[in-house]
Amino acid sequence: MSQSGVSARKDSIKVGSYGGRDDRLGSIVGMETETTPDNAHEQVPRRPSVAEVEAQAHRKKSISNGAVTGASQITVRQSIFPICLVTTLFFLWGFAYGLLDVLNSHFQTTLGVTKAQGAGLSGAYFGAYFLAPLTYAGWIVRRYGYRWTFITGLCIFGVGSLMFWPSGVKRSFGGFVGSMFIVGSGLSTLETSANPYIATCGPPRYSDLRLNLSQSFQAIGSVVAPLLAAQVFFKNVNDTSLTSVQYTYLAVACFVFLLAVVFYFAPIPEITDSDMADGEEMGRDFDTGYVEKPLHKQYVLFWGVLAQFCYVGSQVAIANFFINYVQQVRPGTSQSTGSNLLAVAQSLFAIGRFFSSLCMRYLKPRHVLWLFMSMILVFISCAIGVRGNGGIATLSLVLFFESCIYPTIFTLSLRGLGRHTKRGASFIVSSVSGGAVFPPVLGVVADARNTQIAMCIPLIGFVVSWSFPLYLNLFKATELDGYLKSKVGIVVAEDASVESGLGASSEGSEKTSGGTFGEVFHKEG
Repeated sequence: MSQSGVSARKDSIKVGSYGGRDDRLGSIVGMETETTPDNAHEQVPRRPSVAEVEAQAHRKKSISNGAVTGASQITVRQSIFPICLVTTLFFLWGFAYGLLDVLNSHFQTTLGVTKAQGAGLSGAYFGAYFLAPLTYAGWIVRRYGYRWTFITGLCIFGVGSLMFWPSGVKRSFGGFVGSMFIVGSGLSTLETSANPYIATCGPPRYSDLRLNLSQSFQAIGSVVAPLLAAQVFFKNVNDTSLTSVQYTYLAVACFVFLLAVVFYFAPIPEITDSDMADGEEMGRDFDTGYVEKPLHKQYVLFWGVLAQFCYVGSQVAIANFFINYVQQVRPGTSQSTGSNLLAVAQSLFAIGRFFSSLCMRYLKPRHVLWLFMSMILVFISCAIGVRGNGGIATLSLVLFFESCIYPTIFTLSLRGLGRHTKRGASFIVSSVSGGAVFPPVLGVVADARNTQIAMCIPLIGFVVSWSFPLYLNLFKATELDGYLKSKVGIVVAEDASVESGLGASSEGSEKTSGGTFGEVFHKEG
């Protein structure tokens, strides 16, 4: 390295600390620093090496959101453990979501609540998704980082699960609704951090594939939960007893608190907003079209939020009224048979997650999203007009093609956000609150006409969501394809590092990421 290069690095090192070394930002641990383009650019001459990133992953203290940690270049091999650990959270909230309808039905029997009152459980669960990401969850992830957001979300989830015990003792449905709101708050906090973490932890070109694969385990959780509830938790239980509910959530609470301890000690690389800005800057070489813009001008993000709101609302509405639809189009169908058919449809949803992940190994995510959304429109339209087994089959296929929509909208909406990634992710997670809006509207139409006609409500939502991939394919194709060509995290060229504070620099060494997804490239450091 030239003497001028070393001098530049010396000049950039001021006060503060990063892994035992100095950096310019170096804010007090835990103090939120609003990331600016200049903040990230100033630190690029002293971008930490891969070895430092791995060492940083073992630190328990939070990192300034304005510090460049070097995690934007994390490789496939380095990302495997943290991604597998965070994926357990996806299964966890899939399991919690899968218990919703079972609890709703159980409370109607044991507590004598009406169907409208029972819907309060879903309202509390999804209502929390509107509140948490836009308030404390988004603030925690920006100020204290992903590790502490994971731990906070798990603790809130655990507290909510414990609250089911006194609610059961008092036989208070209002208590159960409040407990479910706390559970939803914890899960939405986890989702505020887990989704963007999976999307950004590793090479950008595999972002969509990673999130779809992790979300596949959420789908498995939503299938496993009602099956366990029917065969284990609530089997041979007195219709008036709530003991099974109490012990189920007590077990969930114990597991969740144990998981929080695991996250405290686990090596989790921290990815800051400055890391994301740094990664976007490096991605410019691959025609990503990245341009630094203020948050209010991130129009693709806000379109994605609207698409996600309408999609999730439509998805939840269909799931909530699936059994009613079956009984409408095939008169004489029992409740248990309808439940079994719903389990089949949910299994198709889970299979679709894995299938779409496979598709993204060979097809562009924007094409997969558009194709799956288009098929949803075709089959939901058929479900509105066809009766009997044909209608049930077409509505089940809607669930199959719903599989990749949420994670793919999520990752494509985050493309190009740079330093706004965490805040943008909070907005997208808050759009899950659409699940509290669409089902009541569908219910009103179903009461006025019938459930089959009421499927026009999710159709309208899907049309709005479909406009998002249509826009991306027509006007953002070049930029999105640039991320698929990106070698950030694939080619790891270690810059010369400053040893012993201001010591002599060593030549960068050639490194490549592990070949979990195939390609391995070499580039001289």
